[in-house]
Amino acid sequence: MLLKEKTIVVTGGNSGIGEAIVLAAAAEGANVVIDYVAHPEETASLIERIESAGGHAVGIQADVSKSDDLHAMVQKAVDTFGRLDVLVNNAGIETRHSLLETGEEEFEKVMAVNMKSAFFGSQAAAKQFIAQGDGGLILNISSVHEDWPMPGNIAYCVSKGGMRMLTRTAGVELGGHGIRMVNIAPGAVSTPINASTEADPEKMKALNASIPLGRMAEADEIADVVVFLASGKAAYMTSTTVVVDGGIMQGSVGL
Repeated sequence: MLLKEKTIVVTGGNSGIGEAIVLAAAAEGANVVIDYVAHPEETASLIERIESAGGHAVGIQADVSKSDDLHAMVQKAVDTFGRLDVLVNNAGIETRHSLLETGEEEFEKVMAVNMKSAFFGSQAAAKQFIAQGDGGLILNISSVHEDWPMPGNIAYCVSKGGMRMLTRTAGVELGGHGIRMVNIAPGAVSTPINASTEADPEKMKALNASIPLGRMAEADEIADVVVFLASGKAAYMTSTTVVVDGGIMQGSVGL
């Protein structure tokens, strides 16, 4: 098993990409801490699935926009499984509004859930890694929109752009402690956040036509990359982004 005896925390871990990561990590032998803010029944169901398959998981209701909750989440991992090996900053939201449409409250909410949570979650994890003395790994579920503009979804793009620079800077700062930080940048993924697009045949036709591989990703295809990066088989990677987008960023043909 690729993650045997490793403890991994996944924020936003009871739906979408987070749920896929939780299941993939547990299947590879990891002890999993599932952070969630809503739908505790989904978390309980996930834990039951994992434990019935012989795995180990625990849930914690923590608001990732609050630093104290992030520290409690890390402490839950330590109290339950004795240590922390990997943090996956996965929780995220979007509002799909332009610069001219975005209000201050909306902007602050997107930044708190997407960017602030990754910053202070990484801080809490890094302090625990340093206390343990043997390094650790922080994985951020970013987006192609850390580089690639998406007009009409500006707050989300700004938050992911901030995550890009967080990874590059913190990865440099923490390298001397044996702590690595890597972004994973999915393109379009079949998850609840894209439900409105998937429900519109014309939008899906246009989207699929823009992706060289001709389809959206499944959440477990992103989770597989998380498992690879956490497995130790990518031990020389830090301060960078792994793009998993079916080629969408390269899909515009020359004119």
